[in-house]
Amino acid sequence: MDSTLTIVLGIVAMLLPLFIGRLFWKRFDQYFGKNDEAYMDTLGYFLKKIGFTILLAFIILWLGISLIFNMNAA
Repeated sequence: MDSTLTIVLGIVAMLLPLFIGRLFWKRFDQYFGKNDEAYMDTLGYFLKKIGFTILLAFIILWLGISLIFNMNAA
């Protein structure tokens, strides 16, 4: 694979988790908030929200980078 294409795909693979993580962070309250403000203001809820967002971002980053390196090695 061309090195320029590898660099461009690497940048996309690093930026994509940021955009998806930001979208997931904003929509987390709709999916898991139960429309309860008292519950959504607790520390446990915040830790779940930040944990799931980081987990999702790392999984997407891992998949993207591994796909780029596997395409580059072939």
